Amino acid sequence: MHLKTLTLRGFKSFATATTLHFEPGINCVVGPNGSGKSNVVDALAWVMGEQGAKNLRGGAMADVIFAGTAKRPALGRAEVTLTIDNSDGALPIDYSEVTISRTLFRTGGSEYAINGTACRLLDIQELLSDSGMGKEMHVIIGQGKLDEVLTATPEDRRGFIEEAAGVLKHRRRKEKALRKLESMQGNLTRIEDLAAELRRQLGPLARQAATARRAQVIQAEVFDARARILADDVAQAQARLQAQAVDEEKFAAQREQLAHKLAEARAEVARLQAEADAASPHIAALTEDWQRLSSLVERFRSLGQLAMERQRSLTQAAPNTHRGESPESIRQRAQQARLEEEALAKEVRDAEDALHAVIAQRERAEAREAELTEQLAGINRTLADRRETAARLSGKIATATSRIEALTAERERVLAAVAGAEERAAQAETQVIELEQQAVAHADGDDSLSISHEEAARSQQEARDAVEHARQALVEAQAAVVEWRTKADTLELSLEPQDATAWLVGEHRAGVQGLVRDAVKISAGWEAAAEAALAGVAEGAIVKDVGAAVDALRAARQVGAGHLELLVADAHTASDPATSREAKASEALNVCGLAADQARLATDVITGESTTADALRALVAGTVLCIDLAAAQQLLDAGAPAVATMAGDVLTPSHAWGGEVQAAAILSRQAAYDDARTQQEKAQQQVEEYEIDLDNARARAEVAEQEFNSLAAELSARDSQLAAVTAQLGVLRQSVAAAHQEVERNSQRADHIDADLTARSTELDTLREQQDQLDAEPEDLAARASQLATEQTSAHKATVAARSDETEARLKLRTREERLRASSGKSDALENQAKAVEARIAQEERQAARRADAAQIADRVAADAHAALAATQELLAAVTSERHEAEAQRSTRETELSAARRYFERLQAEDRELGDVAHRQELALAEQRLKYDQLAERAISDLGMSAEVLVAEFGPHLPIKQPVEEGKEPKPDIPFVRAEQEKRLAKAERDLSRLGKINPLALEEHAALEERQRYLTEQLEDLRRSRADLLGIVKEIDERVEEVMTSALADVAREFESTFARLFPGGKGKLTLTDPDDVLTTGVDIEARPPGKRVKRLSLLSGGERSLTAIAFLVAIFKARPSPFYVMDEVEAALDDTNLSRLLGLFEELQDNSQLLIITHQKRTMEIADALYGVAMREDGVTTVISQRVKDLAT
Repeated sequence: MHLKTLTLRGFKSFATATTLHFEPGINCVVGPNGSGKSNVVDALAWVMGEQGAKNLRGGAMADVIFAGTAKRPALGRAEVTLTIDNSDGALPIDYSEVTISRTLFRTGGSEYAINGTACRLLDIQELLSDSGMGKEMHVIIGQGKLDEVLTATPEDRRGFIEEAAGVLKHRRRKEKALRKLESMQGNLTRIEDLAAELRRQLGPLARQAATARRAQVIQAEVFDARARILADDVAQAQARLQAQAVDEEKFAAQREQLAHKLAEARAEVARLQAEADAASPHIAALTEDWQRLSSLVERFRSLGQLAMERQRSLTQAAPNTHRGESPESIRQRAQQARLEEEALAKEVRDAEDALHAVIAQRERAEAREAELTEQLAGINRTLADRRETAARLSGKIATATSRIEALTAERERVLAAVAGAEERAAQAETQVIELEQQAVAHADGDDSLSISHEEAARSQQEARDAVEHARQALVEAQAAVVEWRTKADTLELSLEPQDATAWLVGEHRAGVQGLVRDAVKISAGWEAAAEAALAGVAEGAIVKDVGAAVDALRAARQVGAGHLELLVADAHTASDPATSREAKASEALNVCGLAADQARLATDVITGESTTADALRALVAGTVLCIDLAAAQQLLDAGAPAVATMAGDVLTPSHAWGGEVQAAAILSRQAAYDDARTQQEKAQQQVEEYEIDLDNARARAEVAEQEFNSLAAELSARDSQLAAVTAQLGVLRQSVAAAHQEVERNSQRADHIDADLTARSTELDTLREQQDQLDAEPEDLAARASQLATEQTSAHKATVAARSDETEARLKLRTREERLRASSGKSDALENQAKAVEARIAQEERQAARRADAAQIADRVAADAHAALAATQELLAAVTSERHEAEAQRSTRETELSAARRYFERLQAEDRELGDVAHRQELALAEQRLKYDQLAERAISDLGMSAEVLVAEFGPHLPIKQPVEEGKEPKPDIPFVRAEQEKRLAKAERDLSRLGKINPLALEEHAALEERQRYLTEQLEDLRRSRADLLGIVKEIDERVEEVMTSALADVAREFESTFARLFPGGKGKLTLTDPDDVLTTGVDIEARPPGKRVKRLSLLSGGERSLTAIAFLVAIFKARPSPFYVMDEVEAALDDTNLSRLLGLFEELQDNSQLLIITHQKRTMEIADALYGVAMREDGVTTVISQRVKDLAT
């Protein structure tokens, strides 16, 4: 498992989307200060669930959103997406790659997602915690994290180990179980209260259920009676509908018979109408013949007259002569026009032939131009492909050549580095031997200074502890003063008089001497009993005499101030009765033999000032104060006149009161107030004493501090000498190891370079061969392309010229066609004109001949017309006679037809009348059906059953079953009588009304309440079992956590000793538990003793030593419980070269099991990286990233 990619959008300085692709090994992020390197670390912490704005170096969570610059506006949201390689299944999710995203909007909303699916923050935290990454983020070592580890409490250090060991999820599970237990106790209490409440409610509800049960019986009677009455109504409605249906059948038969008569009458009318229609054509024909013959008579008479008149006019008519142009002249002009048309037609045909020739020439030119264009395009594509191939080969050859040169130079550099590293290793080994001898000489020196320094440190710590103890005591004393002052002030407010007493004191009336509580003194512990014995006077006021009391009571009544309790100071009481009561009380006290802390005389407990002593003594004389009711009963039996208990109960032989739990009595509050003021004064005295002790402790601490600083400076000087030798020795040892590693690394690098050179040389030879083949191809394509371009230009010009010629030929053809159309038909018109003149001349000659012939014909026509007139007149007389006879027959038939029609119309009237009756019957039937439907609807709405079912089950034909009384014989069924059922219904309704208000849900509620009580009882048992299960879970979790933490603490302690020894050769470090007996809560302390020093306290270490110690602690956790990746933000910034070498060695070991992401400025750290990420800030204030794999640089 390792990080694959990290994408930032709008997060801090990453305004634009930026994606970092991480390598499995060591990844270094480098860049100048302020460029945004640490923002990468913040983004990782944020996307993995960090909720603290301060941990992200901000004041509020919205600070992670890009805030804008002078050149870029602010963004509205920040989004970070982290992709994790889960091919090893380290995360408990069925994906080989897991993508976690988090989005924050400036409006305050947040979104979380796993593989694009929305989720909760808790889901992300639990997913990561299973792989050793929790909310403590121990895998992310940001700026200041090392100091945080050192200054952390032992419990906080334990938290780092818990997170690495995966214990946090068990602890959360335990906390969740404990919270459930806490909430479960509340639920248990509530359920017990609910069960008690349910038991209280069951009684009244049972009575309501009995009433509801009785109501159900009566309602059943109501239902049965109502159903039978309604069933009777439905049955009657059904009977009426059936009778109506029978009447309708009879009426339908009558209408059918009438319809048959109507059909016969209609047929008779149709027959007579047909005969009349058949005779009508004959009469019409005769009428038409009569009219025609009458017309012929008139025509023949007119014809004869006309013929005679025509003969006279023809005989008198004169011949006509022709005037105008002769036909021969017109034909000459037509011949001339015909010759002109033939000439124009020949010109049109010539123009068409010319146009066809030009079109053919244009098509040939266009075809030639297209052919040349296509050939030229093909040659150009071939030339472009060849140029592109040549350029690509040239680029590859240049790249390969450059790479070979670079590899050759790199090989020479690597070989030189190998030689230099071997020489440095030999020199360093010689110096190591010399420095080891010097270190042994320093270590053998006197250590008395270290012992003195440790004693001074103990003295200093003891002085500081004394100061802290004195300061804490002072704080506690000051808190006590505040506490007692607050309590006294509160009690003082509660002692203020209320109601009428407050009014009386506030009036400052004459004779009023103050409050009773201020003048009374009560022995401690007896306040409640004393107040009960005083019978309410304790909260009252003191007046001088009875007169003052009377005035006060009168004034209180006038203003309505309320009830007053007054003690008369100079009351004159008979001393004998008081003495007698006191003697009886004393005697009873002696008889019972009760101790002083169980019973006392009221006069011994209650005392007052000289002005009120007598009055108080008279008021409580004969009263005994005791501890409880049992003692009070003993005292009353022994003859005590009155007894008051500490609970406020008062008993006399004839009267007793009390029993309620009362608030603190006025005298108790007064005693508490006095005690609070006393305690306040004592606490104030302690404050003054503790202030003196704190000043003395601070003076002693200053002396111890000066002594410690003096010894620490001297010890530091000696340690510096030894540290210098040790540091130089460490540097040299690291140099030897680094030189050997460099020799090995550069040797391997040289082998890789040789293999790469061989491959690159082979590739270069292949590319050059391809280039030579390309250069050997013929070069005539360019010349051919130039020639084709020239030909294509010529062809284009020829095409343009051909198109121009075609346009001119078309215009010429259209001109001749227009001229031909204009002259066309002129010769024919002239020829037709000549023919018309000749025809007119011939017609005039023919007309003269025809007039002569017509005169003869007209004479003959006149004679024939007179003969035809006589014959037509005879035929007209015959037709007239036949026509009169036919009209008489038609009149007879029309009379018969009218009679038939009148009979048919009478039948139609009867049919209409029957139709009206049928309509009325249909309305009556519809009304009956409506009533039946209404009854059926009532049956459904009121009784919940259909009309058929109602009649079948409750109809009047069914007998009525009599109710069977318990222990008696069943009664016989009785027949249905509507009146009796109506009485039965009325009686049942009266019985139901007498029951009063009925809870219709009482039965269900009672059953539900009983069921709920059973359910709550079961729930109580379930809760008790669940509580036992949760306690078992807590125990199981504790055992599991103890097992895991025992192993983890032991492994981390072992790894810390090993890691510390590596970082501090010759030094010793270990982890100790603050409470070894309790692994579940123990803290973890760090003891560190660098070489040459005897100090163990972390505060005495130098800055570099503190950083290395913190790194040793974290690396020990990393090794004991590895996590998939670690992020380190400039952790080596404060280390010198020697310590840096040691730390880099640990980094290289960690990368075997984990992925490292390091923010650094150290060049040596960059040298061990597998990938480098350069971070820079652009001018617009936005961070940009450039990445490079180191192995790509090597190859």
